[in-house]
Amino acid sequence: MNRRIVAAPLTADAFAPFGDVLEVAGEADRIINQGQCGRYHDRAGLDFSDGRAGISLFNANPRSLPYRLDMVECHPDGSQAFIPMTQHSFLVIVAPDVDARPGKPLAFVTAPGQAVNYHRGTWHGVLTPLHAPGLFAVVDRIGEGANLEEVWFEEPYEVVAG
Repeated sequence: MNRRIVAAPLTADAFAPFGDVLEVAGEADRIINQGQCGRYHDRAGLDFSDGRAGISLFNANPRSLPYRLDMVECHPDGSQAFIPMTQHSFLVIVAPDVDARPGKPLAFVTAPGQAVNYHRGTWHGVLTPLHAPGLFAVVDRIGEGANLEEVWFEEPYEVVAG
C-alpha cells in the first residue's frame, strides 16, 4: 500500500462525503446590519445524537509538511466544526469509513478563510495548523458519554504538499 498522501486544495465538492466547507463564496444569502454585512446563512449541519452544541477555543501547536500521520479519530455522537481565528491555512485529513474502520486517508490544505465541519462519525486527523498561532473556535457536542474513537495505524502515512 502506498503510504504517501498528497495534500490537495480543499474544495466543497471533494470534501462533501466527509462534511461541510465553510467559506465566503459567491453572493451573500442576505444583507444585514443596515446593509453593511453579507450573511452566508446556515453553512454547516450540526448533528448530535444527544447533548447540546458548545463552542470551545483550541490553541494547537503548528505542524509542517511533510507530516507524519499515525492516528485518526472520529466522534460517533456529534459533528465537529473547526473555525480558524486567523487567516492561515491548516491541514485537513479525513478517511472514508470501511467496515467501521478508517480507509485510506485523504489530505487537504485550506485556503485562508476556510473552515470545516466534520459530519458525525467521520474519521479525521487531529487539528493540524500549519502556522502559529493555531487558534480555532470549535463547535461540537457537549454531553455525557464517550464520543471519541481513535485508530492508530500500524505503519504511519506521510502527508506531503501537492
